[in-house]
Amino acid sequence: MPLTQVFVSISDPRSARQVRHDLSELLTVAVCAVLCSADKFSDIEAWAKERLDWLRGFLVLEHGIPSHDTFGRVLAALNPREFEAAFRRWVGQLVPALGPGAVVAIDGKTSRRSTTKAAATPLHLVSAFAADVGLVLGQTATAEKSNEITAIPELLATLALQGCVVTIDAVGAQTGIAKAIREGGADYVLCVKDNHPKLVESFLLAQAGVGGALTPNSTVESREDGHGRTEVRRCWAFDAVDRLYKAEQWPDLKSFAIVERERTVGAKTGCKRRYYISSLPADAARIAHAVRSHWEVENRLHWCLGVQFNEDQSTVRTGFTANNLAIVRHIVMNLLRLNTSRRGSIKTKRMLAATSDAFRAELLGFMT
Repeated sequence: MPLTQVFVSISDPRSARQVRHDLSELLTVAVCAVLCSADKFSDIEAWAKERLDWLRGFLVLEHGIPSHDTFGRVLAALNPREFEAAFRRWVGQLVPALGPGAVVAIDGKTSRRSTTKAAATPLHLVSAFAADVGLVLGQTATAEKSNEITAIPELLATLALQGCVVTIDAVGAQTGIAKAIREGGADYVLCVKDNHPKLVESFLLAQAGVGGALTPNSTVESREDGHGRTEVRRCWAFDAVDRLYKAEQWPDLKSFAIVERERTVGAKTGCKRRYYISSLPADAARIAHAVRSHWEVENRLHWCLGVQFNEDQSTVRTGFTANNLAIVRHIVMNLLRLNTSRRGSIKTKRMLAATSDAFRAELLGFMT
């Protein structure tokens, strides 16, 4: 589907007398420019003017390329909820259904420089990331990190997650969120930390054998060597959920797990343990895979956005600009990840998109 068709359902925030450039064309130009490594509005304008003839191969652009000020004003005023809804519809057409057991990691990222000392808190975007295929399925903004508790159910309600495994860090370990996941036909693997001190204490007591010896239903261990370090991961899964504090409050709770990560760098070894509750059976291999997939969201999504898309350096702050630019980056990241004709990193593919009209057209779905 051409990107212009993805954007036609979005309401134009400008009055009729202000409209000189078609909204769907303006957004398509922005996506094309960001695809080619333009990270600022001035870069978007400069790239588009240079590639005007190519863009007119599939866009009208009756009045040429909008100025960088026009890009900024429109993205500042554009309703991000409508933009997010259009994004989710597009992804839903590309990936109509995830495979059974597919891991979907729900996690948040703050754009640190999207505010000023006198302004409100920076943009914090909660995203749903299909770890197995590397695609962003959807996102929703929240004013501050503590509000993830209310933002996550909103995001879950917009996604089709039947048969998937949803992973969330400790901030999302809430009974209401677990209920929303189960009502959506998915399973959950939730990290438990100090926000549930009595639940963590019950983990430790069970592990120590208080109330009787505790034997895992299954265990799994993996080892990885490389980059000057050795990492051993272990997972113990248990079905003795009656040992946990107020286990009945968690919908369809079937197991809990202890996940250990031991890392050796030179002569120094460190070990960390985390605790999880799940609606999955006490299958250590399956739970460990879900946990590992959630850890990968830091590198495959957050690090990629922060470093390769320069999101952490972006200082756009007016209106909804930061939110809407984040959605544009998610569109571009998905386009790059969906492409399998070329091998290479996100950085390499953006460079190729900037230099090759044919590859850019292939990424966008406009075949030449």
